[in-house]
Amino acid sequence: MKKVYYLSTCSTCSRILKEWDLDESYTLQDIKKDLITADQVDQMIKMAGSASAIFSKRSMKYRAMGLHEKELSENEMRNLILEEYTFLKRPVLIIDDAIFVGNSKKTVAAAKAEIDAKR
Repeated sequence: MKKVYYLSTCSTCSRILKEWDLDESYTLQDIKKDLITADQVDQMIKMAGSASAIFSKRSMKYRAMGLHEKELSENEMRNLILEEYTFLKRPVLIIDDAIFVGNSKKTVAAAKAEIDAKR
């Protein structure tokens, strides 16, 4: 499976997708227009090793909801991602059994290397 979860309104996601230069074998899912399902979130959590690995604390709602003052459990993070798409760290790239989460330079470069290796 080759899939990308991203946000079309996010300039960072757009820049990274251009950098990755994906071919038509990749399925792109705009998580604002096509909401992620519980099964998809569970798969990402399983592949990434934890809900905290795919949970974004940079979401504007994180502070607005007072979540920065709480210690969130893995299940709470999972449920927040399902309730509000902005809590998913983006973009998420899945290539077979590898997952790349977020927009750090290191992650984007590792994902690009994996994409190029699969061409």
